[in-house]
Amino acid sequence: MTRDAADSIGRPPAGTLFVVATPIGNLRDLSPRAAEILRDVDVLLAEDTRHTQQLLNACGIARPPGALESLHEHNEQQRVEGLVERLRRGARMALVSDAGTPLMSDPGALLVAAAAGAGVNIVAVPGPCAAIAALSIAALPAGKFSFEGFLPAKPVARRRALEALAAETRTLVFYEAPHRVRECLDDLAAAFGAGRAAVVAREITKKFESVYRGTLAELALRAASDADLARGEIVIVVQGAPARQEGDEDGAAAQAVLRVLLEELPVSQAAKLAARITGRGRNELYELALALAKTPQE
Repeated sequence: MTRDAADSIGRPPAGTLFVVATPIGNLRDLSPRAAEILRDVDVLLAEDTRHTQQLLNACGIARPPGALESLHEHNEQQRVEGLVERLRRGARMALVSDAGTPLMSDPGALLVAAAAGAGVNIVAVPGPCAAIAALSIAALPAGKFSFEGFLPAKPVARRRALEALAAETRTLVFYEAPHRVRECLDDLAAAFGAGRAAVVAREITKKFESVYRGTLAELALRAASDADLARGEIVIVVQGAPARQEGDEDGAAAQAVLRVLLEELPVSQAAKLAARITGRGRNELYELALALAKTPQE
């Protein structure tokens, strides 16, 4: 059972790890509770201490010398054991990332898991998260979704990852680096079908926040012509694939298209063109094309 978030004199309880969400752009999104925790804990663990110090300065939060320490992907493995021991001895710690909610494509998972395994009290201080923020304004189904984080940077690995997700019926949420947005949208359109609905949200909560809506093909074209789309922090939200049902008319139509194309084209090219025509995923249609190619037509 989680203990109270503050002791009798107002300080965070001893031996507690706070996982604190920080602003993704607008500093006014730092909650009063988060500000109190960042000010009052014994140790503040930051992905980049310089970045976090800027946040503290901007919000008027003073920390004692030496009370801001680094915890990032390059040192987390080495630091976890010592940090957990300090927590067990009663240290009050807060974990933050550079922006948003820790562990959401950011470091901290090893520490949280180790702390939980050691019986340390862990408290969430919720707040901004780019994935949830983008999903909330995407106007796509949000009842069920899958957060996929960053796709592989290398094209071949990225395309394989997307092909594996082509039949996923839940809404998909991705983070992407600005310089890869255009090729990522091209690969999404190829894997999921050009007609799949999607949203690109950039610079959420910041001065130049923008939301682009359309099909994957439309967004890929926009990325090729609009340099602003590929600037800043990017979240891509993609509607899930339609649920496959027996007697699915769209599925029957896709089969009909494939049968015609297979009369003139190899399997891979037929699947690619069928995906563009029907809006279904290339990977799904490739598997169907393979099956059709082995089945004699009546």
